Amino acid sequence: MSYIKKPHITKGQRGATLLISLIMLVVLTLFAISAINLSSTNLNIVGNMQARMEVQSAGKQAIEQVMSSAANFLTPAAQSIAVDINNDGTTDYTANVDKPSCFSSKGLTNAELIPAPPATISAKDQNCISSVQDPGTGVYIANAPSAPSWCYDQKWEIAASVSDNRTGAQLRQHQGVSLRVPAGTACAS
Repeated sequence: MSYIKKPHITKGQRGATLLISLIMLVVLTLFAISAINLSSTNLNIVGNMQARMEVQSAGKQAIEQVMSSAANFLTPAAQSIAVDINNDGTTDYTANVDKPSCFSSKGLTNAELIPAPPATISAKDQNCISSVQDPGTGVYIANAPSAPSWCYDQKWEIAASVSDNRTGAQLRQHQGVSLRVPAGTACAS
């Protein structure tokens, strides 16, 4: 006759599987919660980067608009410029552009305008090349390298401030500009 052995369960082992299952369930729940928190944090970071890039783009557009008109350098003034980033016809940002400031005006010689061969003189510099009279012969020499040209090179700085009320993103940008102006032109103030 054979005996069937019944498993011997001690009181300490009852419900161990249930306890381990509950612990695993809690651990998996904690992993899921941390993954959700991490993804929402990443979403906030990406949103902030997008807002920063939009504000930066608005500042660049405003500065480019000021740079595109010579009148802004003849009579410099501060301006508020409406910027439509997404081209939907509504103003997305307002950029406050400071009065452009000239910090250098330097006379150029022909040598600074004439490139080394085989390059040719650029169209913007054509009107700047001067001639000089040879003191010995009285003959005018075109493109004399040592002669002062008919242009000055001016250096300007333009600064713009943009802020986004929705996200709180703020930015201040500076842009340098070099201009060819007729000789004798002083920096406008």
